Amino acid sequence: MRVKKKDTNEKVDRLFGVVNRLGVKMMLFTLIIMAGSDVLIFTATIIMDMIAGGESNTISILASLAASIIIGTMLSFIVWIVVLKPLSELIKGTKRVMNGDYSVRIDVGWVEKRTIRELRALIRDFNEMVEELQNTEMFRNDFISNFSHEFKTPLASIRGFARQLYEGDLTPEQQREFSKIILDETEYLSVMSQNTLLMTNLENKDIVTDRTEFSLDEQLRSCMLRLEPQWSEKNIEIDMEELEEVRFFWNEQLLAHVWNNLFDNAVKFTPEGGSICVSCRRESGAVKVVVADSGCGISADALPHIFEKFYQADKSHATKGNGLGLPLTKKIVELCGGSIHAESEPGRGTTFYVELRGETR
Repeated sequence: MRVKKKDTNEKVDRLFGVVNRLGVKMMLFTLIIMAGSDVLIFTATIIMDMIAGGESNTISILASLAASIIIGTMLSFIVWIVVLKPLSELIKGTKRVMNGDYSVRIDVGWVEKRTIRELRALIRDFNEMVEELQNTEMFRNDFISNFSHEFKTPLASIRGFARQLYEGDLTPEQQREFSKIILDETEYLSVMSQNTLLMTNLENKDIVTDRTEFSLDEQLRSCMLRLEPQWSEKNIEIDMEELEEVRFFWNEQLLAHVWNNLFDNAVKFTPEGGSICVSCRRESGAVKVVVADSGCGISADALPHIFEKFYQADKSHATKGNGLGLPLTKKIVELCGGSIHAESEPGRGTTFYVELRGETR
């Protein structure tokens, strides 16, 4: 879970508003206490004077002093329980958050339900804010760990083969093989870096700019044609006959990432002599694109996790991937106001269903 800048600013503004209203109420509450104390002291003095027949000033003074102590103590205790204790807990919690402890939560028991409304709202917003910060910190740590792991393996491979090339004493075939491995690993790191950067930029976006009108069906054909060397080498049959002509209004470059990722996965996991079918049609005010392959499929355990960052169903890493393609695809589709889901069965292929909502012609 990530804290968006817009949401954080709104929460900070709301907290400032709550604190301001709380300050005004505290001032009014203090004035009421002071006025109430004076009234009670004055009343107690009159009563004691009446009991003493108005003849003993010493008794009146002592009575006033005793009444002031008793009433002041009671009111101070009430104020401390209802207002000052929750504020003290908030101050302690804030200091812990400043020191990087995001596990802190404010819980003052039954007092929280009986304190003034603004203070209850302040405690509630504080707990929500710290929970979001904790989730953000967990996501950051997981992201750094996964990213470091994905970077470490190809870097070690590049270093090892580059050292052997530097030391020499290799046949021309070995030199070409090692150079090809280094080139592939470098391309892998480049793609992962680009996907990570794009994912980070999209995570902070609510509105997509640079929208233009383009032919969606032609974009699908162009993205598949880009992979022609790969699917031709594996003799994969490509069926794109069911592409309805659709003029779509959105960010063409971003949407191309969706098809490139889906098609690349389909070609990668489809065995030699297999088939890939792509269809596109308007339906119920939306555009639905279906990408189906006859590949190895995805297990039932892995299927719910395929859109998670850095998740790879192939734990053996026999097929090259960085676990960012499908999460990036889902994020782009959601920014388009659409949805994506997959159906798969091991040994019987995988089908992705993409629904886009935008201006069509």
